[in-house]
Amino acid sequence: MVEIRRQLTEFQLHYKFGMDEVLTKINVLREEFEHTRDYSPIEHVNYRLKSLERILDKVRRYGCEPTLEGIRHSIRDIAGIRITTSFVSDAFWVAEMLCSQPDLRVVEVKDYIRRPKPNGYQSLHVILQVPVYLSNRTEFVYVEVQIRTVAMDFWASLEHKIYYTYDGEVPSDILDELRDAAVQAAALDTQMAEIRDKVTALREQAPASGQGATGPTPSDRPDPGHWFRGSDDATGPTDHDSPIFTWQDGRKGAN
Repeated sequence: MVEIRRQLTEFQLHYKFGMDEVLTKINVLREEFEHTRDYSPIEHVNYRLKSLERILDKVRRYGCEPTLEGIRHSIRDIAGIRITTSFVSDAFWVAEMLCSQPDLRVVEVKDYIRRPKPNGYQSLHVILQVPVYLSNRTEFVYVEVQIRTVAMDFWASLEHKIYYTYDGEVPSDILDELRDAAVQAAALDTQMAEIRDKVTALREQAPASGQGATGPTPSDRPDPGHWFRGSDDATGPTDHDSPIFTWQDGRKGAN
């Protein structure tokens, strides 16, 4: 029993260490923007480590092999980080900066911003493998990073509370209203981005880099279309494509 407890503690610690590594990288980016630029795309950062009880519950629901190795291979969101941004373009911008770091392995990216879930949920999910340098070896652990706007986060937080209230059995009329609210949240994101672009265009002396109090100009913001493999055009996948894609970077790729 003592040995099992030790193994479980060590197992969870490795994910905490991996999460701490990614949080350090995010904080470096955040402080760099706050101290050296006029604008930071990162608004808020939250994180959590799944409890053993929640891990075992997911093992039962997903039918995973109930061993530490099976859990390590099958469950990729034991360590989770959520980054909130002001604008949709900022979400892709932060993802690009994070995924371009050479010591992180980008395993999978799910773009629920360009391809929302049927219930209206929008977010960018990035699954990373992070090196954890232990005393006698290096171990890679999965860390899930969710990146979304303030409006998307507001909707997702309330949707989660509603599902909890109804124990997952939400009435159909409320589900319809939630989907409608998600559409309105997306419209708000679009409207605020348009206002931002107008303010940027009206600035009398815009910095040469395009950075300013309202963020990067449209020409400076990254186009996520080139991150999709096999797309027919530069704007991303067709309506029939999956939201899952691999990162277009010579140093990265799906495992």
